[in-house]
Amino acid sequence: MREIQLPLSEAKQRLLDAAEPLLAERGFEAVSVRDITQLAKANVAAINYHFGTREGLIGWVVVRHLQPLNDERLARLESLERKGGTAKAAPVEEILDAWARPVVGLVRKSSLSERQCCKLLGRLLALSGEGFSQAMADHRRAVNDRFLRALTKSLPSVAPEELGWRMHWVTGGLIHLLLYQELPVTGGAAGAPSLEAVLGRFIRFAAAGLREGVELEPTAAKKGPQATFDFG
Repeated sequence: MREIQLPLSEAKQRLLDAAEPLLAERGFEAVSVRDITQLAKANVAAINYHFGTREGLIGWVVVRHLQPLNDERLARLESLERKGGTAKAAPVEEILDAWARPVVGLVRKSSLSERQCCKLLGRLLALSGEGFSQAMADHRRAVNDRFLRALTKSLPSVAPEELGWRMHWVTGGLIHLLLYQELPVTGGAAGAPSLEAVLGRFIRFAAAGLREGVELEPTAAKKGPQATFDFG
């Protein structure tokens, strides 16, 4: 993974560290400049001085989290494709694992709690473009295109336009998982699984959605996500 390099002064670091838990808990629209500077014990003008605008600060939050996430996604996909060779399509579950599993590493490295980091990532992934520099928007688009190409190779009978819609819904599912991880629809019956276990279930569920309508070989059907999906 290409390490992110952000030249942070102590004052910028303090403002970002104050902003991130607030943004995670309340969302981007509900957090004011005053909320951030009060928590950081800084002058109310500090954000404008160091970041230009409130949106400039949010742009740095985007880069701090989504650039390493997408770098790790690409690194995992490239490793997967090298292992399989150019002629062989990678399994759908392994492509989805390369796309979703980097969340775990990011959470582990974060100074935020697991819950806060998941919520912040969910909110960042839900951004439609605001807060993104042109470079970040281009990077995100390139990552999306790479994964769609890999999935198209693995699911050749699914039209590219249809596959794009399905990945749009899969992305929505990941955002929901990150934002509402502690609120399963089953109430208390789901137990308290780890983030890794929850992502494993999500990957099986997402793979089933991407494959919908695709005929499987009899031997593959026995091992498919429909057979292994469990709620225990």
